[in-house]
Amino acid sequence: MDRLDHLEHLDKHLVDELAQVARETVRDELREQTRRQRRRAALYAGSGAAALYAGAALTVALGLGLAAGLPDWAAALITAAVLGAVAYALRAAARPDHGPTAPAPGPAETAPGTDIPVPPMPSTPPTVPGTHDRR
Repeated sequence: MDRLDHLEHLDKHLVDELAQVARETVRDELREQTRRQRRRAALYAGSGAAALYAGAALTVALGLGLAAGLPDWAAALITAAVLGAVAYALRAAARPDHGPTAPAPGPAETAPGTDIPVPPMPSTPPTVPGTHDRR
C-alpha cells in the first residue's frame, strides 16, 4: 500500500507540472500573438494618420489651385463640394446594400428610426381551432 501511495503522489505531481507547463506555453503564445497584433495595429494607425495628412494636403492644393482663378470663397465652396461628393461615394461603397440601386423599404416594413425589419401585423386577431364564442 505504501508503494501505491507514493506512485499516486508522483502522478499528482506530474499532472500539476504538466498543467503548469501547458499554462505557461499558452500564456507565452498569447503574449507573442498580442505583441504582433499590437504592432500591426500601430502600423495601420500610422498609415491612417499619414493618409489623413495626405488628404489634407491634397485638399489645400485643390483649394489653392482653384483660388488662382476664382475668388477665395468660391474656391473653398468648390473644394467643400468635391470633398462632400467623395465622402458620399465612399459611404455608398462601404454599404453597397443601402446604395441607390437597392429598393427603399416601406414605412411599415422597418421599426421606426432603425433598419430592423418588422413582421406584418395581421388585420384580425388569431383564432384557436375548436373554440367558439360562448356567452
